[in-house]
Amino acid sequence: MLDDDHPMTAETISAPPRAPRRPLFRRRSAIPGFGLTLGVTLTILSLIVLIPLSAVAIKAFSQSPAQFLAAAFSERAVAAYRLTFGAAFVAAVINGVFGVLTTWALVRYQFPGKAVVNALVDLPFALPTAVAGIALATLYAPNGWVGQYLTPLGIKAAYNPVGVTIALIFIGLPFVVRTLEPVMRDLSEDVEEAAASLGAGRFATIARIILPALGPAWLTGFALAFARGVGEYGSVIFIAGNMPYKSEIAPLLIIIQLEQFEYANAAGIALVMLGVSFLMLLVINAIQAWSRRFV
Repeated sequence: MLDDDHPMTAETISAPPRAPRRPLFRRRSAIPGFGLTLGVTLTILSLIVLIPLSAVAIKAFSQSPAQFLAAAFSERAVAAYRLTFGAAFVAAVINGVFGVLTTWALVRYQFPGKAVVNALVDLPFALPTAVAGIALATLYAPNGWVGQYLTPLGIKAAYNPVGVTIALIFIGLPFVVRTLEPVMRDLSEDVEEAAASLGAGRFATIARIILPALGPAWLTGFALAFARGVGEYGSVIFIAGNMPYKSEIAPLLIIIQLEQFEYANAAGIALVMLGVSFLMLLVINAIQAWSRRFV
């Protein structure tokens, strides 16, 4: 369309539109680029995680399907799976309950000896697992400091599945507490005071405000405690009793198969544990991602 201010001429018709100027120097980030970081990440994960797990799978499937099923799903192996995953789940649930209470006390209150209690929470991180197992067996054995009072009551805490659960509770509690602690510190007390000013009681405040805010972090701590419990070995074998079909955990059964030079059978049991653990962690992460939508 022609007008007086911008008359259409031959030069304007024939001249192509100018391309936008590009900067002479591309702005660089202070940290390495995406390609470098992704390459380093994939390399490390491949060397540490992917290749070893692939080797386990290759070794497990080096035998025939019938041999794999016979070794990985034998009656003894199924009993070991049941105890390992069942005790890890129960311990993670108990740690989830008492982990919230412990974190609440450490974050919200000041009391004498708080620094000592805070350090004791991290003790399972630094303590060798064998030392933890010996200490727990000494405490909860029938003639131990605690077990001698439980035995007359008909409670046998050591050398049975109860002892396995106790050991997994001991090593799993720090995962829940340390995962919840930063989230609970960020949860301002003003929110609780606002709920109280609107007429909400203590239980309503906990159920509708505090617990939903802690939900994703709680699931993360639960998953970490469960995963650690499934793979725990050192602190369990001293207090479990290690009786086949009763108090034998799956990691111990793998060690027994390796000592008998049954490498393919050990890899088959390890592959089943890997698959179940991955599936449960996948479900927990999916629930955690879903719960974030409502926080």
